[in-house]
This record gives sequence, C-alpha cells and structure tokens, in this order.
Amino acid sequence: MSDKRGFRVAMSPRAKTSVKPGSAKSADIVIPEKLYFRIGEVARLCRLPAYVLRFWETEFPQLKPVKSGTGQRMYRRKDVESVLHIKALLYDQGFTIAGARQHLREEMKSQSKQPALPFPEQSAPKLTHIRQGLREILALLEARP
Repeated sequence: MSDKRGFRVAMSPRAKTSVKPGSAKSADIVIPEKLYFRIGEVARLCRLPAYVLRFWETEFPQLKPVKSGTGQRMYRRKDVESVLHIKALLYDQGFTIAGARQHLREEMKSQSKQPALPFPEQSAPKLTHIRQGLREILALLEARP
C-alpha cells in the first residue's frame, strides 16, 4: 500500500487478510526429490526473490545453506522446508521477523523435549512367569561345559 507521496506504507497484521493473486500457500508447493537446490531454484520454488532468502539467512539461525567450492549457496530439502515455514509465518500468519524468530525458537524447544517412555504395567503372575523362564535359561547355560 502506498500513501499520497508514493511511499510504501506498512500494513498491520490484521490488515493483511488476503493473499496476493498467483501466490501459493506453503502447503501447495511440492519440493522435488533432490539433494541440493541452488538459490535461484529455491527462489522460484518458494516464489521469493533471492535477496529475501539471503536476508533471511542473516535473520534466522536455522537457515544455513552450505556453500559450494565456488561460493554458490546450496540449499538442502530441510532448508527449503524452513524457508517455506518462515514464509508462512511472515506472510500468511502476519508475524514480524522478531516474532517469527521467537516462534521458531519455541518450536525447537518443544521438539527437543522427549516425552517419557511409558512402561507397561505387568501383573505379578506375568513377572513371576518371566523370572522363572529366565532362571531356566540361566540353568541351561550353566550346565554347558
């Protein structure tokens, strides 16, 4: 949106309710089965300019493409998925860059917490039966020369 003088005016997250024509949601994009993607391929795939990807690399620590011997950025599938997730947070959900960074940090924390393993409840007769079986195996092993 522009004001009377032609300057671009930032819209509030509430005002950004419509999606630009021709833009695709992150869920609509199919990532090809490849090991590496060049920055131009990622830009076309995600429908973003390459300079935005380079800027996001400075703002989001989880977005770190490897560089080839010639200095070309080589994005892995995980990086492309991160770009799509960041794009959804910023463009679809209206997060600011700082807010998206914090949201991603919280997601990483919640993913790193492993739930406790549930131990199945065993009844006393089952445990007695298992112990007896183990004792029989031990007796067989001890009887061998």
